[in-house]
Amino acid sequence: MSESIVSKEQTTDKDESAEAHGKCMLNRRKFLMYSGSTAAAASTVSITLFAGTAQAETRKASVQGYPRKLVARLSELKDHQPVNFNYPDDGKNSQAMIVKMGDVQAGGGVGAKRDVVAFSYMCTHQGGPLQNTYKHVGDQRVMGQCPLHLSTYDLRRHGIIVSGQAYQSLPQVLLEVEGDNVYAVGIMGLLFGRQDNLSA
Repeated sequence: MSESIVSKEQTTDKDESAEAHGKCMLNRRKFLMYSGSTAAAASTVSITLFAGTAQAETRKASVQGYPRKLVARLSELKDHQPVNFNYPDDGKNSQAMIVKMGDVQAGGGVGAKRDVVAFSYMCTHQGGPLQNTYKHVGDQRVMGQCPLHLSTYDLRRHGIIVSGQAYQSLPQVLLEVEGDNVYAVGIMGLLFGRQDNLSA
């Protein structure tokens, strides 16, 4: 008889503990509801804690555009003969080149064959000079090897790194054609040694 009383008490304890356990546990739906309302409350509080937040929301961002600069004439470009220019200004590390890659189409290329591209002359690793390193073999078009650490860039594919120590693509100068004129209108990537391409 005492055994049956004990087992009944144990069962009752288990039921009570399971019921109590259920009271303190959240199901997935309740958790998402509570966490969502907590996040909303936290974000509301954080917005109102900082002075000047309301004023900041009403201000408009000022976007500074790249200059439009004439860099070449299509009729004067010869296959595999780079033409040097500076862009976006004449400041530090602005040396660049434009080249017609002999009917090999490239990402960002302009002209009838989409084979005219422009790139920075500064290696993205440590700023090694890439002047006179343009090469063409078969349908390959590369810039490099950099004299510092042998980085080489594929000019057909937006200047991606194909060998060496660099880990960023060579900055590509964006081009626009109007009649026979080729204009530089922007840069894809960050010029070596600059925090902002538009400030030397």
